[in-house]
Amino acid sequence: MPDIAGLRDELADIELQDDRALLKLKSRDFYWYSPILKKQLDGKTAELIARPRTEDEVLRILTACRARRVPVTVRGGGTGNYGQCVPLEGGVLLDMTAMAAPIAIVDGVVEVEAGAKMIDLDLWCRDQGWELKLWPSTKRTATIGGFVAGGGAGVGGISHGTMRERGNFHGARVATMQDPPRILDLEGQAANPVNRTYGTTGVLTRIKVPLTPAQAWRDVAIVFDDFTRASRFALELTHSDGIPKKMCAVFDSQLPPFFKGLADAVPAGKALVLCAITPAGMTALKELAAEHGGRVVAEQDAVAAERDPELTPFYEYCWNHTTLQVLKKDRGVTYLQCRMPFEDTLAALEAVRIPFRDEIWMHMECVRFGGRITMSALPVVRWTSAERIYEIIAAFEKHGIGIANPHVLTIEEGSNYRRVPGDQLGFKQNVDPLGLLNPGKMRDFTPPETAAA
Repeated sequence: MPDIAGLRDELADIELQDDRALLKLKSRDFYWYSPILKKQLDGKTAELIARPRTEDEVLRILTACRARRVPVTVRGGGTGNYGQCVPLEGGVLLDMTAMAAPIAIVDGVVEVEAGAKMIDLDLWCRDQGWELKLWPSTKRTATIGGFVAGGGAGVGGISHGTMRERGNFHGARVATMQDPPRILDLEGQAANPVNRTYGTTGVLTRIKVPLTPAQAWRDVAIVFDDFTRASRFALELTHSDGIPKKMCAVFDSQLPPFFKGLADAVPAGKALVLCAITPAGMTALKELAAEHGGRVVAEQDAVAAERDPELTPFYEYCWNHTTLQVLKKDRGVTYLQCRMPFEDTLAALEAVRIPFRDEIWMHMECVRFGGRITMSALPVVRWTSAERIYEIIAAFEKHGIGIANPHVLTIEEGSNYRRVPGDQLGFKQNVDPLGLLNPGKMRDFTPPETAAA
């Protein structure tokens, strides 16, 4: 059995917690979106929470855990969806949220401690004329370290792609589980092995990401008579390089009734597009919408909305928040993560939307992958069984639609088109030879050293 009592004594001057209710709370993320993962992960908890305040404390924790062969699972805001921060083998939950300070902006690149909330970081950058290129729909609770380690896609993807694109992730400082643990400074492609690897390849202590000049974004809601028209408009908007944009999402008519704060503005039976546009692009946006039969039904200052806890920025209806908005009222659904083909995007979309309309409510996000425009689908799916989910996945793949499976918990099985280039497996064998970092999340890993104490 791991020597948790000895670990607690050795680290007594570091913030440690072992309250049972808190352990249960902190050992979870949003894996319960998936009934498959819920069955696998319910009841999995850490035995001790450690909340370091400095890199030195991180290294002390890792040194003590390595000596006792205690697993370490890193946690940020806990907003992931695949059990990234769920400890499969108990041990220590490393809560990074006390390390949250922005450090500096140099030549348009921000350096920040990994536990910083993305909303706080973005507002700090905005006060200096910059903003984040990318953020998740959980921006108000997610940490920058968690976004790099377990997310990487979201708002901003319509213009900047995902965190896997060259130039979107500048680098990181990473604590290893070597003997002894040490800090690595990684930049450029050398940092790829810690990008979207769930904390299995090191503990991110600091992050560097390039920024983009701050814009005064406006949230805009537009309704269309049907989903096809809405989708055509969305793709044309994405291709309209003269209209600066941060986001464009399309929702079939079944979904807007679940969007508290917007539901009353969207007539029954109408498809909805939500986008974020600069004030300078509003005239062109409204003209384009009218050409496709669209009508603006709501607008707001996007930056002011996210500063106000009483308001809902429109991105909180988008990306993985769409499924959450439905789950608040209907726990009988789940979701998929899909990338539509680059060619004949709408044909592939209609080929799966129409046959499955009674059990799938389509939700699309306009994105770039490798510089090419397409749509990322996060449809809400009526849950019946695991077998049915895999039948739906097979039907989607038959039409050239890529699936990043959200019903699995390992990096290899869940990545697909979201996989970051680089030798993550070889890197982990070097920096975590005992396999103590978030064990069970990298399927192909075998510890090169014995775990015997």
